[in-house]
Amino acid sequence: MNRNELSKRVRHACAGLLSEKGYIAPVDLFMRIGMLTIEDYERWRRQQVPYLEKVLRGNLGRCAFVMKELRSFGVQNALKPSQTAYVAWGKGPKKRLVFSKFRNANVEKWYSTHFVKRG
Repeated sequence: MNRNELSKRVRHACAGLLSEKGYIAPVDLFMRIGMLTIEDYERWRRQQVPYLEKVLRGNLGRCAFVMKELRSFGVQNALKPSQTAYVAWGKGPKKRLVFSKFRNANVEKWYSTHFVKRG
């Protein structure tokens, strides 16, 4: 799939998620476009995977492109960015989940930012 096709797919998925949920979460978007399975998402939430990017289908360039398209869609549709804390599922103390191998603060922020309808 080339970048134009991926862009259309991402934007269509964003519109669908926004209509259904009232917000777009990057993890939901990755699942919607087939870059993340529900099983891998659940394994990550249970800390059976060290970081989310490890189980995303596609290279990091493709993931970054999807994230840029998401942010662009958010700006074009006047959505409010809302950073969300992702914590592990299960018993015991709530531990923050990691999105990227190197825990880069900007990358972690991108992945944890939802785009929400205003009002």
